[in-house]
Amino acid sequence: MAFYLRIFIVTAALGVTLSCNKDNDASSSSTTSTTTSTSSSSDTNPDPIDVTSCSSVTGIDKVICLADAFMAQLTATQITTVQRSYTLTEAEKWSNLPQALVSSSYKRIGLNFGSMTTIQIQYAKALLKEVTGTTANEGWDELQQLLNADEYLEANGGGSSYGAANYYIAFLGTPATTGTFEIQYGGHHTAFANTYKDGVLVSATPSFRGVEPFASFTWNGSSNQPIVQEKDALSAMLTGLSSSQLTTAKLSATYSDLVVGPQHDGEFPSTSSGLQCSNLSTDQKALVLAAIETYVGDIANADAIMALYTNELDNTYIAYSGTTGLTTRNDYVRIDGPSVWIEYSCQNGIVLSPTHPHSVWRDKLLDYGGNESN
Repeated sequence: MAFYLRIFIVTAALGVTLSCNKDNDASSSSTTSTTTSTSSSSDTNPDPIDVTSCSSVTGIDKVICLADAFMAQLTATQITTVQRSYTLTEAEKWSNLPQALVSSSYKRIGLNFGSMTTIQIQYAKALLKEVTGTTANEGWDELQQLLNADEYLEANGGGSSYGAANYYIAFLGTPATTGTFEIQYGGHHTAFANTYKDGVLVSATPSFRGVEPFASFTWNGSSNQPIVQEKDALSAMLTGLSSSQLTTAKLSATYSDLVVGPQHDGEFPSTSSGLQCSNLSTDQKALVLAAIETYVGDIANADAIMALYTNELDNTYIAYSGTTGLTTRNDYVRIDGPSVWIEYSCQNGIVLSPTHPHSVWRDKLLDYGGNESN
C-alpha cells in the first residue's frame, strides 16, 4: 500500500494479419539501403516527454523519480498490471517473437503501448531513455529505431501483430533505493532487463536485439538502421585477425540461430571454443572490447560492467561460423568470457525477404541480477 500511496502523492504533485512463420531462420543480403519511406499514423510511438519535475536529481534518484512520474499517469487498474512482485518466473518472461507468437508460459507481462495513452507512453519512454543513455545509435536511440522497424513491418506486410502497440513495460519489485527491482521492457526483437539491488545497477541482461528490415529504411522522415553498429564492430573484430587466427576461431558446426537465446537460460557451452583473447595483439583486443561496448553501451551507467569484461578479456574467447561479413544466412559470431556472453546470428527474413540479425547479450553470473539458479 505504501507504494500506491506514494504514486497518488506524486500524481497530485505533478498534475500531471498474423504471420505464422517462426522468427528463427535465415537467408542472404547486405545492409545496403533498399527500403522505401513510410510514415506512421499511430500515436503508440511518440517521442519521450521531458519530465521537468525530475530534472534536479541524478543517478538512481532520477530513475525512481521517472518511474514514479510514469506510474502517476496510470489508472489504479494499470498500476496493478505494470507493478509486479519480483520473481525469477516473471523475470524470465521475454522473447524475440511478436507477442501473438509467444508461448503462454513466456508471454510478456506488464502494460503494452497499445493499451496506454500517448502521454503515458511518453512518460514510459522518458524512463527508458534515462536508463539506456543518449549515445548515438546506442541505448535509447537504438531502442527507438527498433520500434520504428516494427512499425515499418506492420505497415509493409506484417499486420497488427507487429508495431509499437505490442511492446510491454513492467516493474518487477518496487523502484526504490532498497530491495531488488527490475525494469523490464520488450517486444518483437527487443528484450531489456535492468536489475537494481539497493539502488545499484547489478545487471542488464538478458538483453536481446534483432531487427527487420536489416537494410536502412526511412520512417517519419528519418533514416534508421539499428544493429548495424554491432554488426560492423563484430565484423571488424573478425577481419582484424590473421588467417591462422581465423582458422583457430572458426567453428566446425553451422549455426542457424542463437545458442543461448530466449528460454535457453544458463545453456552455455561447458567448454569455450575458438580463439583465446590472450593470444591477440593490443589492437586486436581493442577490437574485441569495441564489439562488447556496442552491447554494454546500450545501458547508462554501466562502466562497472564494462570494466569487469575488460579485466576478464585474456580469458575470453571469440569464435565464428560462416563468413566474416555477418550479412549472409548462417553467419554467426560469439564472444565467450568468464562472465560475458554475446552472440550474433544472421537469419532469414520473415516479413521481408532479406536477412536480418538476432543478437543476445548475457552474463553467465548476473543474468536476472544473479538471481538465476542454473
